[in-house]
Amino acid sequence: MTEQQNSPLDHQDEVTLQLHKEEMEINKKWVDTADVTIYKKKYTEEKQILVPVTHEDLIIKKKVANPENSADIKLETIRIPLSEDQIEVTLTPAILNDVEIYKNQYEELMQVHETLKEEKVNVETVGNVKLADEDPLSSV
Repeated sequence: MTEQQNSPLDHQDEVTLQLHKEEMEINKKWVDTADVTIYKKKYTEEKQILVPVTHEDLIIKKKVANPENSADIKLETIRIPLSEDQIEVTLTPAILNDVEIYKNQYEELMQVHETLKEEKVNVETVGNVKLADEDPLSSV
């Protein structure tokens, strides 16, 4: 055997393995989850109310007697309107509610669950191989 054959590994037989491990990186991004439009809308309602109104009339009653027949008397009534109540409707706005609208930001903790992968070296042997350390790569 030559000296090269006695060496356990030749430089041509040398293999470098890169072991990888997944790491978790957490990022956040601000997204809109809703679009809100706020406005006031007017609704109409028909309302009927009975309002008493007063009228003032001048009444003239005239008795006309028939000269030929004293029992035959005619009554004449003249009615002249002098004044009356006129209805005037005035609509005034009244505050129904005060509605307060504002944005509120709050923070909560959310649990993130992921399965991370990690590579480890396994050595499989064929035959009766004796290793000095049972798990030499456990510290790698």
